[in-house]
Amino acid sequence: MTGAGTADRPPVVLLHALSLDSSMWRAQRAGLERRGHQVVVPDQRGFGAAPLGDAPPSLGVVADDVARELDRRGIGRAVLAGVSMGGYVAMEFLRRHPGRALALALISTRAEADDEAARAAREGFVAVMADPVKGPAVIDATAARLVGATTRAERPEVLAGVRAVVAGAAPASLIWAQRAIGARGDALDVLRDADIPAVVVVGEEDALVSVADARTMAGALPRGRVAILPRTGHLPPLETPKATQAELDALLAELAAGPSGRGAR
Repeated sequence: MTGAGTADRPPVVLLHALSLDSSMWRAQRAGLERRGHQVVVPDQRGFGAAPLGDAPPSLGVVADDVARELDRRGIGRAVLAGVSMGGYVAMEFLRRHPGRALALALISTRAEADDEAARAAREGFVAVMADPVKGPAVIDATAARLVGATTRAERPEVLAGVRAVVAGAAPASLIWAQRAIGARGDALDVLRDADIPAVVVVGEEDALVSVADARTMAGALPRGRVAILPRTGHLPPLETPKATQAELDALLAELAAGPSGRGAR
């Protein structure tokens, strides 16, 4: 198998957040395609146009879905960018398909496994989502936490769009994804072995992932750095698309520069 694209225009895989779908990457997909990259933007199983299937909840299942899509397109290696759940999937891809990632962007995500309290909270959320009366209200309230305070105040159309997509997600898919995330293991070991250009992006106003989380991940990555985006919450590709594009462009430039470009930025 050979990688599609060219040495300076490698394929890029964009992995979406929980409750959303591939449309959240619309701006970055267009920007990357204008620069000549082949861009793979899959709907993860159960979201968008992708069927949920009957596999037990597992991020490994989703990571293997990504690998199969790359195989189908004849792509051997690609740059991976994942936001929130997409970041968890990217890290699981690194574990299950070593050597296939050229560079890595982890956005609004964390490497540590859930502790018991977090797993219990997920199961409580799952129970509410299954309730046809309480579920929609809780899901709508959760959608508001996905964007930062600045977005809620100054870019209400972004929040409205997020709410619309989240409201359209099937409860069964949300439950499956929450359980898959809750069952994940610690990924810091995977990051320590990932000697590729990498950036960890976090929104300054993210209510779900902290700057400390991002610094821990970047510290584990041999070639990692942190990018903190001001006026941004949990969904940088939607809230501050130009800043997100700039970080992807910088990562691709670092990849193009090769090992001699380490530490240039």
